[in-house]
Amino acid sequence: MKDRELAFTPAWKLRNMLDIKDISPVELTELYLRRIEEFNQHLNAYLTITGDRALAEAKEAECRLMKGERGSLLGIPISIKDLELTEGVRTTMGSLIFKDTVPDRNSEVVSRVKKAGAISLGKTNTPEFGLSGTTENRLGEACRNPWNIERTSGGSSGGAAAAVVSGLCSIAIGSDGGGSIRIPSSFCGLFGIKPTLGRVPRVGGLGQPSPNLTSQTGPMANNVKDAAMMLQVLAGYDSRDPISIKQPLGDIQTEMSEHMKSLKLCWSPDLGYAAVDPEVKQVAKAGALGFEELGCIVDETSFALDYPMESFLAIFTTNAYVSYGKLYETQEDQLAKYTRDSMARGKSVTGAGYASALQEVQTIKGKLNSLMDEYDLLLTPTMAVPAFPVELFPTHIAGREVFPRWDYLPFTPVFNLSGQPAASIPCGFSSDGMPIGLHIVGKWGQESTVMRAAYAFEQIRPWAQHKPHVS
Repeated sequence: MKDRELAFTPAWKLRNMLDIKDISPVELTELYLRRIEEFNQHLNAYLTITGDRALAEAKEAECRLMKGERGSLLGIPISIKDLELTEGVRTTMGSLIFKDTVPDRNSEVVSRVKKAGAISLGKTNTPEFGLSGTTENRLGEACRNPWNIERTSGGSSGGAAAAVVSGLCSIAIGSDGGGSIRIPSSFCGLFGIKPTLGRVPRVGGLGQPSPNLTSQTGPMANNVKDAAMMLQVLAGYDSRDPISIKQPLGDIQTEMSEHMKSLKLCWSPDLGYAAVDPEVKQVAKAGALGFEELGCIVDETSFALDYPMESFLAIFTTNAYVSYGKLYETQEDQLAKYTRDSMARGKSVTGAGYASALQEVQTIKGKLNSLMDEYDLLLTPTMAVPAFPVELFPTHIAGREVFPRWDYLPFTPVFNLSGQPAASIPCGFSSDGMPIGLHIVGKWGQESTVMRAAYAFEQIRPWAQHKPHVS
């Protein structure tokens, strides 16, 4: 099997190949490291590459396999977003301030994938503290989209997306506080899921993290089965995380193969407030209607929410200021402009303003709960536009003037506020060849339904045969 073909082989197939010794973890790791050396210079997907350490982990995995040990991620080379602490490996948070920081411990997420036997190839690129929907920082060049290196890969898990879709790792760990898994998944043409808030514990981080009201770690992969394999490892209760869910995830790898005929879905092109590029709307709607081929009912809904971005930003930026405000006060000159802007905005939010935003979240949850009492899943476009040129944020969408930094991602933050599981799955391409994602939103705690829908959609609208230009 040629290197390129092997690099894009699904992780669940690699798992079988490793078990029957068709390939060794060392050979697989060497393959991905060769590809990183060749392609990362064009993409800036990785901030730190841990070649020697990865090979040592691969040799350890090989010994475990030779002893008959088995595990879902044992010997699988992955990447880790550089917002996760990694013991003995540089963790920058996308910030000049932490550019030389080497933690003495792992975050809980990293501990779980290490225990499962995954091999870490390195730390993927992220905007500073994950505060942007695109991936630029002051550590180096912007992360690029493998479909067109003049375009953004999205963010804040932009490096993770670029690495997966270009075959520079098998599966990636991303995180999503306002769309940071789903934005780059849509822009780069892969599958990514934000689990229910509290499903994956957030334990271990730099700075002084604020109460977690929006953020979840999750998998990003070239196919749904690989993501399910990773999510099964990441999920689980941890008493150190005050919002950690005790309810078990269940066996999603088995449950997602169940039929779809009993499900009732609703499609919304705009949730009542979003400006959406007509081509994106058309492609995403065609994807949504594809579920009718699976025996589902798909209704177009007139469901509408009030514009949620002001409330989201009040909460998101205030919490960011609580976490990193001391750096803003003492080392402002080292921070990116978007970080300074976020800090200034968060600092200016009053107690009454924050309480008002929290009240709006309760209103949003109530409306969404009522909708989800009637439907199993909600479908929208993932993004309002395809990937745009690096740092050229859209000022107008569908003829409407928009807030450049945020209104290209109108659909993702609202489900960080509600806490519901939500995924992006590729559903087509724009006329200029950029991927477009379909947003699949489930009821609170029901990742299995989201994964089942995504897996079924993948069978009738496969996308893995499409490969980006830089791969």
